[in-house]
Amino acid sequence: MSINLRTELIKRQALVTQTISEIEKKLKASPEGRISIKHRKNTFHYYHEGLESGMKYLNMDNAELIKKLIQKNYLENVLKAAKLESSAIQKSLEIYPEAVMEEIFDSLTPERKKLAKPIVLSDEEYANKWLAQPYKRKPSNKDNTFVTLKGDHVRSKSELVIADRLWANGIPYKYECPLLVGNEIIHPDFSILRMSDRKIVYLEHCGKMDDPNYTEDMVKRVNLYSQEKIFQGDRLFFSFESSTTPLNTDVIDDMIRTNFK
Repeated sequence: MSINLRTELIKRQALVTQTISEIEKKLKASPEGRISIKHRKNTFHYYHEGLESGMKYLNMDNAELIKKLIQKNYLENVLKAAKLESSAIQKSLEIYPEAVMEEIFDSLTPERKKLAKPIVLSDEEYANKWLAQPYKRKPSNKDNTFVTLKGDHVRSKSELVIADRLWANGIPYKYECPLLVGNEIIHPDFSILRMSDRKIVYLEHCGKMDDPNYTEDMVKRVNLYSQEKIFQGDRLFFSFESSTTPLNTDVIDDMIRTNFK
C-alpha cells in the first residue's frame, strides 16, 4: 500500500479530537480560578486568582488545590494547542488530494495500464522489485540452520524469531545480503527496506555477548559501518543476547514498530 499522508492526517485528527473531548471534561471538574507563582528573592509563593473574593495566598496546607490548579493550567494550554492543530489538520484535509501519485497507475484502465510505464512505484511494487534483486549470501551448512516462514535458512533460533517477526509485520528484508564497506564485504544479518522513507537499514543480532572474541569482532564491524556513514540509531540497529540472557522478543517487536516501518 502506498504511503498516503491523508490517511495519517485523518488518524491524527481522530486522536486530537478525542484529546480535546477528554480535556474539556476534565476542565469542567477543575477548581474555579487560576494559579500564579510569584518569586521573591530566593523563594516563591502560590496565589489563587480569578475568584470573586479576590486573590488568595496558598500555603502547603493547600497542596492538593495547588496541584489541581497547575494541572488545570497545563490542560488549558494543551487544549489551546490541540484546537489549533485540529484546525490546521482540517484545512490540510480540505486541500489534500484523495489519491497520491503512487496510486495513479493502479487507477488506470487495463488497456492503459498495459501500455503505460509507471514512473512512481507503489510500496508493494517497490518492495517486490527490491526483494527480487538476486544476491549471494554468506555460505552456510544448511543442515545446521533453521528455516524461516519466508524460506530463508538462518543460523540460530534467535535469528529465526527475528526473521519471522519481520515477515509477520510485512517488513521486506534480506538475510545476509553482502554489503561493501570500504574494501571489505560484510554480510549484515538483516538488510531491511524501511518503507516509510524507502531506505535500507541494517539489523545485527549479537548473540554471543559473553564471548570476548565475538564482541571484539563486533566492535570492528561497527567501525566499518561508521566509515560508510551508517550509524547506530539511524540506519544501524542491534539486538543482543548471551548464554544467560536470551533474546527479548518484546524489544524486537518495539524495534520493528519504531524503526522498521
